[in-house]
Amino acid sequence: MAEKIQSQTREDRLLRIALWLAVITIVYNVAEGIIAVFFGISDETLALLGFGIDSFVEVISGMGILHMVIRMRKSNIEVRDAFEKNALRITGFSFYILTAGLLAGMVINLIRDNKPETTVPGVIIAVISILTMWFLMRGKLRVGKQLNSDAIIADANCTRTCFYLSLILLAASGLYEIFQIGYIDIIGSLGIAYFAFREGREAFEKAKGKLSCSCGPDCH
Repeated sequence: MAEKIQSQTREDRLLRIALWLAVITIVYNVAEGIIAVFFGISDETLALLGFGIDSFVEVISGMGILHMVIRMRKSNIEVRDAFEKNALRITGFSFYILTAGLLAGMVINLIRDNKPETTVPGVIIAVISILTMWFLMRGKLRVGKQLNSDAIIADANCTRTCFYLSLILLAASGLYEIFQIGYIDIIGSLGIAYFAFREGREAFEKAKGKLSCSCGPDCH
């Protein structure tokens, strides 16, 4: 009896940590999205703009994860309900729209030979995002493994994808600031578009129940 109570207390503590990690993810992505979109528009850097919009899409996905963690605190579940499936579908559509928008923006920038005024904000945002996503990814993986929860581990791997996106933004912004070649920003946008398309496809597959764990190449 004592062991059962101790096990339940440990599970409650881990789920409480998972809840806070989900909340931090949502709040951070909202703040990151606002700042990145503002500087992406003002400095005319497509890579940073796409990165910011991606952050807003991640908020929608994060709401589904938060809902799932709340349900897990009430009962031991791993099956997605209607709210989570709708969130995944909206996320999928949003990622596809983002992909199309980035591709259109790349074509326009190539035709008009548009170049960013500066990419220093992109470098700063990318560094902060890399540190934040690493902290969140490790925390979610640790909690997910201890709870033996595929759902939380899948969310950790989605955060891993955000980590990769941050690396792409850092490379694109840093290289452009050094060499001042407009194509670098466009190549960075292409990398973000690739990940956005892949995340959109996987969101639809998860909504259909075809994937239990996705959003990253290292999904276990």
